[in-house]
Amino acid sequence: MLAEELRELAARVQIQRAEAQYIEVKTAKDGCPKRLYDTLSSFSNQDSGGILIFGLDERAAFQAVGVYDLHDLQKKVTEQCNQMDPPVRAVFTFTEYEGVNICSAEIPAIDLAERPCYYKGAGKVKGAYVRVGDADLPMTDYEIYSYEVYRKHVHDDERIVERISVSMLERTRLERFLNDKKAERPQFSMLQESQMLEMLNVTRGGVPTLAGIMNFCIYPQGIFPQYSITAVVVPGYEIGDVGEDMERFMDNKRICGTISEMVEEAVGFCKRNMKIKTIIDPDTGRRRDKTEYPLNAVREAVLNALIHRDYSEHTEGTPVQIDFFKDRLEIHSPGNLYGRMTVEQLGVARPDLRNPALAVMAESLTGAENRYSGIPTIRKEMADAGLPEPVFENRRNEFVVVLYNAMVSYRSIAKRPPVLRESALYAVSSGDIEEVPEDKGIQDLLEFCAQPRTKIEIAEYMGVKTLYYIMKKYVNPLLQSGKLAMTLPEKPQSKLQRYYTVGIR
Repeated sequence: MLAEELRELAARVQIQRAEAQYIEVKTAKDGCPKRLYDTLSSFSNQDSGGILIFGLDERAAFQAVGVYDLHDLQKKVTEQCNQMDPPVRAVFTFTEYEGVNICSAEIPAIDLAERPCYYKGAGKVKGAYVRVGDADLPMTDYEIYSYEVYRKHVHDDERIVERISVSMLERTRLERFLNDKKAERPQFSMLQESQMLEMLNVTRGGVPTLAGIMNFCIYPQGIFPQYSITAVVVPGYEIGDVGEDMERFMDNKRICGTISEMVEEAVGFCKRNMKIKTIIDPDTGRRRDKTEYPLNAVREAVLNALIHRDYSEHTEGTPVQIDFFKDRLEIHSPGNLYGRMTVEQLGVARPDLRNPALAVMAESLTGAENRYSGIPTIRKEMADAGLPEPVFENRRNEFVVVLYNAMVSYRSIAKRPPVLRESALYAVSSGDIEEVPEDKGIQDLLEFCAQPRTKIEIAEYMGVKTLYYIMKKYVNPLLQSGKLAMTLPEKPQSKLQRYYTVGIR
């Protein structure tokens, strides 16, 4: 980081009056903070790393107060960095800002194979942290475990389940699967059936694997009750909203069975609870039904959730969850993205498979292509239906697919909790075009943005329904003319983005 970049970063922090996912502020006016281990750990364990800024006082509205001694501060921060495992290699920058010296320490992300980074004095279990917003939180046992299994190439779908015998697998489905494999590879039929089951990871040492149970067992939920799907229809925008008769759910179902059985029943549940339009072709007179959400997109999302969910002992108590709301459909899958995959790479890069054995079986039993086409299919189906882009959220300990319907608008997004609002902003790429009320104009907007404002705040102030319109018609032209500026210009799509009037702060 250059000195000028540090000054700009400090100015943005003062404008926002807040820390962030990748920024932590420390005063250091009277000495080096004695315990930086939590932040060093959390920054090292996230892909973007992070930046410590010394010399701003959070308790005094992030006023620049300076640091006590630049040389000694760097020395003592480095000493704390060396107490981490693996050691943290901070990069320091210092500059004069508002008449005092401030300093930054850039904390690089460590390689995924070396995570978690933790404070050696506390040990891995108590000394490993994760960054959530502007807070450093202790890693859960599951989060630590997820790094271990990736590093050691452990696949939980291949673990054996002693309580189940081969006789409890559904014979007809199993024979059909084996016949398919024989047809693909004629020499495969030369093996004994027990050998085939071993090679296909249905069994291990004659004992069924978890993958074998989830695909062939007569009733998998007799052993793993929560390896199922819970599906609900909420009469509002969030869990807890109630209907006119105070009902919490308009439909509520637990879906059990094998992977293929659950997929079909889940798609049926979704179709049953969707609004359906009947469209008549004016030229041919033919009738066509259009569902609220494209069924192929829903099916792919459910398939992905079941095939790529975490099946470790840490998530045995967590089912896949389907939530219908007024403006969207959410599919929650236990366990976040596996390995090095990021949300930005979905559908583009070749992912690491969390459950390779289960995925191969599902390819034959459900028609899943297993060719990394699920995400592109969801995107294409939503686009073809004229609906907003799907949103993929890699939350803490779960992965969520959000499909928005044609009702999504500023008003429905505004009702969502702050942590969920921003993901919806970028899904709304089109909508009803409406004029701003005559009593609101450019000058009003510029005066309103004397303090940094979010897209939602601007849209609410201007009385506009769709965020797409407020950005296209007002914010973007003002940005181009230099009358408005972004608090995070290097990250225009950031969830923390605010807009402010140039020359008025």
